[in-house]
Amino acid sequence: MSPVVRVALVVLLVAGCQRSLADTDGAFFSPTMTTRVHCAVNLDSSAETSTDSIDSGLDRASDRGEIVELYAHHPGVTVTTATIEHVLAGARSRGLQFVTYADLAAGTAQFPGIALSFDDTSVDAWVGILPLLAQYGARVTFFVSRWKYLSDAEHAELHQLADAGHAIEPHTVLHLRAPEYVEQYGLDAYMANEFQPSRDVLESEGFATTAFAYPFGSRTDQLDRALLEQVGVVRSVAFTFEGDGGPCPR
Repeated sequence: MSPVVRVALVVLLVAGCQRSLADTDGAFFSPTMTTRVHCAVNLDSSAETSTDSIDSGLDRASDRGEIVELYAHHPGVTVTTATIEHVLAGARSRGLQFVTYADLAAGTAQFPGIALSFDDTSVDAWVGILPLLAQYGARVTFFVSRWKYLSDAEHAELHQLADAGHAIEPHTVLHLRAPEYVEQYGLDAYMANEFQPSRDVLESEGFATTAFAYPFGSRTDQLDRALLEQVGVVRSVAFTFEGDGGPCPR
């Protein structure tokens, strides 16, 4: 078998093993659940979450009175603006409430709902979708990493996002995989060097932080326990591939 054919077969097998968002239980939070470890499904184009799959998840949240959790990174680059608008319009047409991770941490989130978040450092692009978010009355969460590499203008734009009703939460200093860091340097070092400074700098800017998102969703029970002493909820990720739920604990 030629290498080209072998690669093609692998791609077909992987594509055939992807389940719908509605069947990815980790991405849903119900009123009866008490977990503080949340999981979201990736909307970026690389994750290949189709619009049909997205619709199935929005339908499930509406039908079962749950909150569906979704995330992306860079609007217009890793995720199309059309996909974002499809999610926003679909949520509104189904009567889903837009909730932030601050709402989830406070226990004030309304059901059925959608928790949409954006990760990392694409602040200019986040501000660029403010009119789109406002058009649908959406409130979302921005998990910020690498603060020291953002410009003063981007720092100011984060305040613009917060002033528009969105939540600004920490996503670590250098966006490293937490379990590997802990294995090499220890849990205390991770908390002191990656988590706490990323939270402190946001709070020094006046952002009230109550949640935390793991880079790559990479987590352990030990990390959950330590972080949940500091914040109300943590967010990991759930995969939509059969046989691989990812790092999500449920």
